[in-house]
Amino acid sequence: MNVFKYSALTLLVAFSACKKQPQVTWVSSTNDNVWVEKTYNPSEENTATNLSITIDTQNQEQEVTGFGGCFNELGWDALAMVTPEEKQQILNDLFSQETGCKFNVCRMPIGANDYAVDWYSHNETAEDFAMSNFSIDRDKKRLIPYIKEAQKINPEIEVWASPWCPPSWMKHSKHYACKSNPEFNDLPIEWSSTEELVSRFIMEPEYLESYALYFSKFIKAYDNEGIEISAVHVQNEPNSAQNFPSCVWKPQDLGIFIADYLGPKLKAENLDTDIWLGTVERPQIERVDDVLQYKNTEDYVTGVGFQWAGKGAIEAVHAKYPDMQLMQTETECGDGSNDWKAAEYTFNLMKHYFENGANSYMYWNMVLDETGKSQWGWKQNSMISIDSKTKAIKYNPEFYLMKHLSAFVAPGSVKLAASGDTNNALAFYNKANNEVTVLAYNNTSEAQELALNINNEIVKVALDGKSFNTLAVSLN
Repeated sequence: MNVFKYSALTLLVAFSACKKQPQVTWVSSTNDNVWVEKTYNPSEENTATNLSITIDTQNQEQEVTGFGGCFNELGWDALAMVTPEEKQQILNDLFSQETGCKFNVCRMPIGANDYAVDWYSHNETAEDFAMSNFSIDRDKKRLIPYIKEAQKINPEIEVWASPWCPPSWMKHSKHYACKSNPEFNDLPIEWSSTEELVSRFIMEPEYLESYALYFSKFIKAYDNEGIEISAVHVQNEPNSAQNFPSCVWKPQDLGIFIADYLGPKLKAENLDTDIWLGTVERPQIERVDDVLQYKNTEDYVTGVGFQWAGKGAIEAVHAKYPDMQLMQTETECGDGSNDWKAAEYTFNLMKHYFENGANSYMYWNMVLDETGKSQWGWKQNSMISIDSKTKAIKYNPEFYLMKHLSAFVAPGSVKLAASGDTNNALAFYNKANNEVTVLAYNNTSEAQELALNINNEIVKVALDGKSFNTLAVSLN
């Protein structure tokens, strides 16, 4: 053999032998077998593949800021049913940055929401425009302890807040609800309406000024408790008349409140809390435009939050306002089924939001009792259920789905554009540790072979039928 050819062949063999195989962490979950840590076997690379995905870490999209859920009163009451040790384990499983879901950004209500024990605001003294009677004492019973326990586990957790309803005396009806339901509220039928785009808030200067003061007092009061409010979303679902705490706003009126009252108030008081247009629950971008294009509203708004039918607007908003941060603010909560089908649905929501520019993703109720019911009659899903009779603790499929992403996709990672069989996959890149994370769902009942080509590194794995799989690939 030619000496040159022999030497080249020897070098090629030596290089191939010395080349490191990519280090792969692989976790898989099915309905019957959750969070199984699997061993990646490079010898499987010779097998045929059903699915193929190509990833280039240079094809970067939006930055990911985090994952979380909502601190709700009924969640804290559910946690009170178990032993202190069990309660601590649940909280660790949600917030631990080592072994848990690593939640780092979470929502809370300003006053009562639909998962409060009952209706309240921070000032129900009629016409107290100076907010002399403002108080967060109610929150010291449930919400503040809930947040404090999370802070003990992750001191860096960000908390953002949104009202479902202002103090009831600030509404024309003087009632927290916008829709009458004799079974669950006492709103007179004459004040009940499902009509959208008509403000229920009293749009008079003294009310608007007082409501801006209400926000600033809330931010300061929480700061005094050692809880920084990173952002406020001005109104939960501003287009929806509900039988629980709610307030419909005409979009232009939200713009007036932000640009002429809330924005200047927070700026004048040197408060660092960001203002978001959220939480948008309708698909029309026109409703977002009507808010942001009033005077200088856009200058005060950091981002836009979406939930429910708002998912139909995020693509257009991302295209029109590319500098705006985007958040999925409340995953659709289902009907209390807490089953695999609900997890499949939520996976598709995650896919939709991240493919259309979302920087963060919020679950809704992290913990509830086994009924999942609010005080206003809606039975909903939760990540974790606690049986009020037996005290049994159940981790539902959506807990594991959330952890499949949140435990691996660190804040500061970026969403990656990928090609191939990506209908059931998401890819992210963490520059800090040169690691690619892929969440892939095999939505068929049969096992399928998946081949990942990451910067020309090949990783092949066999995905169980109906399984969520996280593959964290450390690149050479």
